[in-house]
Amino acid sequence: MPVVPAHVTKEIFGAALRATLLLLAVVSVVGVGVGALVAGTPGVWGALLGVAITLLFSGTTILSMVWTADRSPSTTMAVVLGAWIAKMAVLVVVLATVGQMDFFHRVVFAVVVLVGVVGSAALDMYCVVRGREPYVSPR
Repeated sequence: MPVVPAHVTKEIFGAALRATLLLLAVVSVVGVGVGALVAGTPGVWGALLGVAITLLFSGTTILSMVWTADRSPSTTMAVVLGAWIAKMAVLVVVLATVGQMDFFHRVVFAVVVLVGVVGSAALDMYCVVRGREPYVSPR
């Protein structure tokens, strides 16, 4: 049984999910614009692919936390670990598949992924710290 009310945790991770989606919308617009200026169509594809990979990584973690907010810590840990393993497998397959193709600009892709993942992690931390979640429920 969780020691913190589930609605508190869901609110915090809901805020993190909204912030991440907003960040990725901004990164999409800026990344596509810069990618188009730097490398044309391959730059656009690099930015779009980078945002998709970032959404896969950041989104699955946050959704796992929201989904398991009212479950035990061991269940949360198992789901988050399972999601991490699954997204690593997907990443390996995607990178092995598209890594041999030349339709996207690799530098634009790498920069968009870096900005998206680091920005998402920073927003997650900010939302959790600002959420003021108690360590235990008052009785």
